[in-house]
Amino acid sequence: MSEIVILTEAAALQIKEMMKANEEENASLRVSVKGGGCSGLSYGMGFAHEVEENDAQFEQYGIQIVVSKEDAPILQGTKIDYKQSMMGGGFTIDNPNAIASCGCGSSFRTATAAGTPEEC
Repeated sequence: MSEIVILTEAAALQIKEMMKANEEENASLRVSVKGGGCSGLSYGMGFAHEVEENDAQFEQYGIQIVVSKEDAPILQGTKIDYKQSMMGGGFTIDNPNAIASCGCGSSFRTATAAGTPEEC
């Protein structure tokens, strides 16, 4: 399956550092969508050790990435970057499918998936 999410080189380097620091070098990066957040949906990123039957799997910058086929249409074309600033660093997520998001940057909704909004 083709790439659903796009990692920038900066994001990939940070993920590799996190994998090493947490002794997760053999894990995959799971990118997901869950209900919640002030706009209805929230992003999830974590380390996965198993690929489920319903997962799409691909590789970028030497990192295995898994995304549930259910989440794939919502995440298609999403760019994950890592930005460093004087206040620290953090991942940024740019989803071309999001039609609304909130100030926290991790909650969104799309034209076809709204989730269940909660308070920030």
